[in-house]
Amino acid sequence: MQAPPPTPPTPRPKRLPPPPPVRGRRAVPLGLIAVLLVFVGLFTVGVGVGAATGFDLREIFRGPDKPPPRDFPVLEPSRPKRLRIPAIEVAAPILTVGLADDGSVAVPPLNRHNEAGWFGAGPTPGQYGPALIVGHADTRTGPSVFYRLRELKPGQRIEVLREDDETAVFQVNSVERYRKEKLPVQRVYGDYSRPSLRLVTCGGTWLGGDRGYADNVIVFASLIGTRKR
Repeated sequence: MQAPPPTPPTPRPKRLPPPPPVRGRRAVPLGLIAVLLVFVGLFTVGVGVGAATGFDLREIFRGPDKPPPRDFPVLEPSRPKRLRIPAIEVAAPILTVGLADDGSVAVPPLNRHNEAGWFGAGPTPGQYGPALIVGHADTRTGPSVFYRLRELKPGQRIEVLREDDETAVFQVNSVERYRKEKLPVQRVYGDYSRPSLRLVTCGGTWLGGDRGYADNVIVFASLIGTRKR
């Protein structure tokens, strides 16, 4: 009996050539896309206080009508010029900021991300009430002015040089983190028990897109003294 002819080998499927690239565009790795999205979010999201809680910061910063008690130093109004926090190696100019389009506190422009921003509708540092200074945590080029803010500890010093050449010296009371939608508004902005300072930046979980970080990192500090430059 004659043997059957051998079975021919199964042909391998031909590998199709890759599609030609679209002119004018380059492929971007997925990891790099994710990084770019994070940094775009850092640029488009501000400190994020105000809009989520539905209050008018200008109104709450008016403070009480009665004069402050004199149990502690109280300075006359004078615009802040420079911020110094020795414990985290911050020495930065201060510019004046207002409200962003969404009603939140604006932050310094990105080309000045290593400067701090004083909210000009509130008290000046050393004046009766809570002075508010905000700043970026980071940008695509690296850390910004308030990158290490969360490292501050109670008892450490913060100094603000003012235009009248008086330096307001504050002591850190606490460093706290809050979800932006659960910000204790009255405690942060409505405390007119004495001259105080609030330093604010972003922190917590990155939510992506135009939502930015989930939290605000807030330093609470009280005025403990002054000195001439």
